Amino acid sequence: MAKNKTSYVCQACGAHFGKWAGQCSDCGEWNSLLEAPNVSMPHHNKNVAKPNAGRAIPRNASGAGTPAGNYAGTHSAVMPLNAVSVGLDTRLPTGISEFDRVLGGGLVAGSVVLIGGDPGIGKSTILLQTATNMAKADSLAGSALYVTGEESLAQVAMRAKRLDLPADRLRVLAETNVETICAALTQEQPAIAIIDSIQTIYTDAINSAPGGVSQIRESAAILTRYAKQTGTALFLVGHVTKEGTLAGPRVLEHMVDTVLYFEGQSDSRFRMIRAVKNRFGAVNELGIFGMTDMGLKEVANPSAIFLSRYDKPVAGSVVMVSREGTRPLLVEVQALVDDSQGSPRRMALGLDFQRLSMLLAVMHRHGGIHTSGQDVYVNVVGGVKVIETGSDLAVLLACASSIREKALPSSLAVFGEVGLSGEIRPVPNGQERLKEAMKHGFKHAIIPKANAPAKDAPQFKGINVIAVERLDDAIASAFEL
Repeated sequence: MAKNKTSYVCQACGAHFGKWAGQCSDCGEWNSLLEAPNVSMPHHNKNVAKPNAGRAIPRNASGAGTPAGNYAGTHSAVMPLNAVSVGLDTRLPTGISEFDRVLGGGLVAGSVVLIGGDPGIGKSTILLQTATNMAKADSLAGSALYVTGEESLAQVAMRAKRLDLPADRLRVLAETNVETICAALTQEQPAIAIIDSIQTIYTDAINSAPGGVSQIRESAAILTRYAKQTGTALFLVGHVTKEGTLAGPRVLEHMVDTVLYFEGQSDSRFRMIRAVKNRFGAVNELGIFGMTDMGLKEVANPSAIFLSRYDKPVAGSVVMVSREGTRPLLVEVQALVDDSQGSPRRMALGLDFQRLSMLLAVMHRHGGIHTSGQDVYVNVVGGVKVIETGSDLAVLLACASSIREKALPSSLAVFGEVGLSGEIRPVPNGQERLKEAMKHGFKHAIIPKANAPAKDAPQFKGINVIAVERLDDAIASAFEL
């Protein structure tokens, strides 16, 4: 005889529980436990022997125990690592150079790419552009399939017409059942396929609504297995939660090869795609796009769009040379320090708030500038999120400029990490950052001493490089220019 045992699954983290509760004890989410399909469980019987009970374990020649008798023929061939054949990855160009940069040089055959972002930010737009570009390529003619689970085929066709995209070679399918999708992929055998979106896909093997943890995990696993077996490059569109993370189980990001996030505000002209995971390229690579009436257009000179041009220098503004993936990027850091009308506030947009508080304490102790009774607001122009520590020196110089109400030269570029003892620490690829500053006409640069080039280096003759070791030296040098 068998009895049915009911279990409950958290829709936020995927944890299983034997009974319902109002809050998940693993992730702390409220009202997220839903009943899972019934599982048949045998009645407990003390007389039923356990597997292998009283059975001797076979031993090999060395006398060690081995389960070969039970698992023979179930494992893959074991071989030395140097015997594995390694070939060059076949890259498929998407027709959009900034998108290729984020992907690491193009799509790899058999790879699975998960792309997420806020609603309306441009996920479906850029993937439709990519699909039409690759479908019209001579080497991939008619070899792209767009599967839509959220929109009708008429809506997809209207978007393609509005963007003036060539839609004669692109194959489309409106379907949400993963088994039917895999059957269509097997029939069409496309080089690339786009699933929009993974939250709408379901499998018949699980009796739960689409979008649940179990449905997303199993559907993504089936599609990933198909991509690896057939060599089809696969795009999965993912929804994001209100916290900005991809909806569904965390294992979804582990299963795929590449995870891309759309950044930028919906009311801004610019969009950024950042790679947070990439098995075939650099992590934190950034692609810059401009949103136009004809879709997303790549930005040829990203540094220029983040620099404000003033008629005269403005207090509280410093240009920083950041690095996103494999590319240096010039961005403007603005700071406003004002007398507080109550409890002092600290606010950072595009930077780590906790690091800002730490840097202000360092500036007080080692730079002689205190902000204990003042509000401090710091913003990175253009909506860029700077996550590297090379922005430390630029943030403090911008704050010092605002406090003293003295503008720094508009021809000054800055980068460097600030330590707790007030030292200016080097950052990676310092000379590449200097070359980027020179390319945009900057005449002065305050950088860590360890990043300073040789004095007789001919490629840096056109810029005044000020190498500093301490924060107080950097502040004094900036206001002497």
